[in-house]
Amino acid sequence: MSAIISEIESASPLSGSVREGDELLEINGRKVEDVLDYKFFSYESELSLRLRRGDGEFTVSVSKEEGEPLGLVFEDYLMDRARSCSNRCVFCFVDQLPRGLRRSLYFKDDDARLSFLTGSYITLTNLSEREIQRICDMRISPINVSVHASDPELRAKLLGNPEGRRGMEIMRRLAKADVIMNCQIVCCPGLNDSEQLRRTMTELAELYPQVCSVSIVPVGLTKHRERLAKLEPFTPEHAGETIDMVEAFGEECLDKLGSRVFFCSDELYLAAGRALPEYEFYEDFPQLENGVGMLRLLEWEFLDELDFTEPSAGTGERFTVATGVAAAPFLEKLMLTAAEKCDNIKGNVVAVVNDFFGHTINVAGLITGRDLTAQLQGRDLGERVLIPQNMLRHGEGVFLDDMTLEEAETLLGVPVVPVEQDGAALLRAMLGER
Repeated sequence: MSAIISEIESASPLSGSVREGDELLEINGRKVEDVLDYKFFSYESELSLRLRRGDGEFTVSVSKEEGEPLGLVFEDYLMDRARSCSNRCVFCFVDQLPRGLRRSLYFKDDDARLSFLTGSYITLTNLSEREIQRICDMRISPINVSVHASDPELRAKLLGNPEGRRGMEIMRRLAKADVIMNCQIVCCPGLNDSEQLRRTMTELAELYPQVCSVSIVPVGLTKHRERLAKLEPFTPEHAGETIDMVEAFGEECLDKLGSRVFFCSDELYLAAGRALPEYEFYEDFPQLENGVGMLRLLEWEFLDELDFTEPSAGTGERFTVATGVAAAPFLEKLMLTAAEKCDNIKGNVVAVVNDFFGHTINVAGLITGRDLTAQLQGRDLGERVLIPQNMLRHGEGVFLDDMTLEEAETLLGVPVVPVEQDGAALLRAMLGER
């Protein structure tokens, strides 16, 4: 891979100096090997860039504001291949996918650069000494770390990789270099829960504020687990016990550190049949990507928008909201609250059961087009169907099973409208506003 320029943005300070097809080699005498080198080395205000054009090389000098982007777009975002995962995690969701899905779904990335740039989680098991030192030297923050357990032997077992033993050792080194980390624990009953979970939280809390937030997420188990390790889902009772432990530990952290640090995902509360904590509990919502406080924030945004909505608002067209089993009661409550104020809100909420992955998978983001259409066909759907945006491939109108949005609309006979994960957007969609 190489840093071939594919586009120069109009506001780039290099407009007129470089062309598409030029290859960036060095910045201020330092070799550019990937996107992190490019972003870090180009931060300074006075730069000298060495580039290759055809068979020749040339140098361009540029003056800009410190931190101002150079405005270059490259053929390959990373300027390198994405690092794949070297683990065999006992709970790996990718290993639980059925055959026949698009190839990209089976790729397991474990790349520190993507963790910083896109928010993906890494296990630290495939980092070379150079890469660890570079993260420390550049203070690349935040990065997102899948911890799962602080006990070295247990972590190696969970990850299926002896390199997993070094997890806390590397994290302590990163913390010493003031690298900020968000962490997650995929909690598996009988493995890394109970006293092991308490130990992990205790050791991670010692790294605060560099470890600034930790989510506890229940293991997701599909029906496609042939020849995989036997794991048990959370029962309502055990989910409740885990919540009690995490919340109590979080209260201790709040008293000592000024932050709870540790948060259970919405999914764990739903599994326990517990009400979600109040809005203020989630502080600045640091773990939304792991489903921590997502429904409470959605509610707050929805009700805030409703306060500014006229009772006469809306088209009065009937609609259907299709979502996962877990969130359906919550969304139905929001819709009924809105309908009490706005007579023109006339809809119903349908919980789509996940036949494709198995009924233990109950979140909206893993519903396939096949399940959606099969369970909605024959119903009185009204004028449109609203679905969460995360049912679709990011930036595209394609479901997990490659059914397109257009195909779903043809099967259902009504428009299928993706709605972003935002309460205000949900209310506007219910009102029929475009």
